[in-house]
Amino acid sequence: MDRVGDGHDPCFDFRISGADGVDMTRVRIFAKGNVDVHDTLHSCRIGDTVMWNGVNAALRSHRPDVTVRLKHETWTRSDALLAAAGTPPADLLSRSPPLGAYPADSQFSTALFDTEADVYVLSIQPDVATNLLRHDRNGYLLYPNNTSTWNESDRAWLRSEFTPTGCLTAAESAENMIRIVDRLRAQSDRPVLVFNLSPIVPGDNTHCYSGLGETASTRIRQFNLSLVDLSERTGVSIVDVDTLIARHGADQLKIDTMHMTPKGYELVAVEVVRILEDLGVI
Repeated sequence: MDRVGDGHDPCFDFRISGADGVDMTRVRIFAKGNVDVHDTLHSCRIGDTVMWNGVNAALRSHRPDVTVRLKHETWTRSDALLAAAGTPPADLLSRSPPLGAYPADSQFSTALFDTEADVYVLSIQPDVATNLLRHDRNGYLLYPNNTSTWNESDRAWLRSEFTPTGCLTAAESAENMIRIVDRLRAQSDRPVLVFNLSPIVPGDNTHCYSGLGETASTRIRQFNLSLVDLSERTGVSIVDVDTLIARHGADQLKIDTMHMTPKGYELVAVEVVRILEDLGVI
């Protein structure tokens, strides 16, 4: 997940103005997520080249009378989001290690719950893929991104004062997501969209799972099923990345377990537009 945002600022506003004389509908989206959400809704870059220019590019083809203003933050995991106090812990601020696409302000942000938007977009990817550390004394959760670039003092601090938390289960993630949706609904009745994941792993030819334990593909399938239950219980809309990739061909649309090709992100963006139309947001 270190490729999230391709090294660009993970928090931004994005707007494309309509043509002169055309009445435009402007939709405000707050997106909390990582590479799947960012590269779908904002842009997908390969090197210095923009290969897919986000949801507004999809709207220009399908609904040229609509533009999106997007606010995006990276996301470490659902339990960390629920525990966030809005500002990073003092000891982390004093050290300020280089966290790359997961800056401390984003890791401890409550902006998702404090920002008025027309649509909120989330993803199960952080809960599927991220391992966090917990501070032994203060109890906060941290994703220590880019540790190879930290100085030795900060790495020693990490080793001496933090303990790994292990992975979340699909059931734990689902309960956390219910609490997140409840907090959003307490302030707004706006739609909530949640990206699922494609469980297809390019190059994986496994046919016998005896002794393998939980694989990436089986883990993703468990979380996808749990998301269906979440939708039934809360009314959130699923952006069904799994079905889109299966219909159009994983060999052409997936780079690895978590990353898609620009065409894959375009297909998902078009699906987001379809869902927004179906919900009456557009």
